[in-house]
Amino acid sequence: MAQDLRYTKEHEWVRVEGDLAIVGITDYAAHQLGDIVFVELPEAGRKLAKAGAVGVIESVKAVSDLFAPISGEVVESNSELKGSPELVNNDPFGKGWMLRIRMADKTQLDGLLDQAAYEELTREA
Repeated sequence: MAQDLRYTKEHEWVRVEGDLAIVGITDYAAHQLGDIVFVELPEAGRKLAKAGAVGVIESVKAVSDLFAPISGEVVESNSELKGSPELVNNDPFGKGWMLRIRMADKTQLDGLLDQAAYEELTREA
């Protein structure tokens, strides 16, 4: 995990680049799901509400929703995941990213967990 990331209790991560939030799921979540076989993500232009379900992650073990960690508009979805969903397992903080969101309200980042708080959350799980 990187120091510059923020996390949700639902195991999404956020990296801020200017007015964009790059979003994915954590390695903890990817490990819990097992081998990911399918990822469904929203199209560019879709408006997202914080904490709303925005996509689906399907693994050999389960189907899980992807939630928006912040409100905004989808600028880009990671099209590589359509043909290579295993990127989420292999590189969740890099090539396995899922969304680029133009943030509507950067103050929503204040409600996300820092690395220490996320590590505490996953230790308790």
